[in-house]
Amino acid sequence: MLRGIDVSSHQPSSYDTTGLSFVLVKATEGRTYTNPRLTAQTRTARDAGLVVGFYHFLWPGNLTAQAEYFLAKAPERAGDLLAVDWETTGEGTRASNAEKDRFLRKLKELRPDHRVVLYCNRDFWLTVDTTSYAGDALWIADYVTAGKPRVKAKWRFHQYTDRPLDKNVAAFESKAALREWAAGA
Repeated sequence: MLRGIDVSSHQPSSYDTTGLSFVLVKATEGRTYTNPRLTAQTRTARDAGLVVGFYHFLWPGNLTAQAEYFLAKAPERAGDLLAVDWETTGEGTRASNAEKDRFLRKLKELRPDHRVVLYCNRDFWLTVDTTSYAGDALWIADYVTAGKPRVKAKWRFHQYTDRPLDKNVAAFESKAALREWAAGA
């Protein structure tokens, strides 16, 4: 198991990368929000030689516009991961299962050489999802023992806590194996 974190504007631009193999940085949300620390947080990860990914917090509606907005803001570098964060918005709404699937497919269409990952919590995966479509990989949030999420689906990333920040593990033997997988889209 590899260790990693995900960061957003709630974390500092410079963060501790000791013992990490990957970082997933929040890039955008909806069609108007961009993480003000995106560039600096990305630089911290790249300077540490980590595998880097970017995620978009999905809102219902305007899926093509959201995908285009996300990809306009997320740096385009070979081997970077792209993820969609599918959960309830601050307004209590959520993208439907069909919208989630369309968004993932739109990302694959617009950046076919990149791995696309679905992030959701265990409840969404078990009760909202109806297709089990996760693009190239599932990133599941379930706050239990690292690497032991309570889902029977094949997952690649597991967020196991949010204290003191979002900590994750990845089901790869080495950082080189993760880097090879990320580059193999």
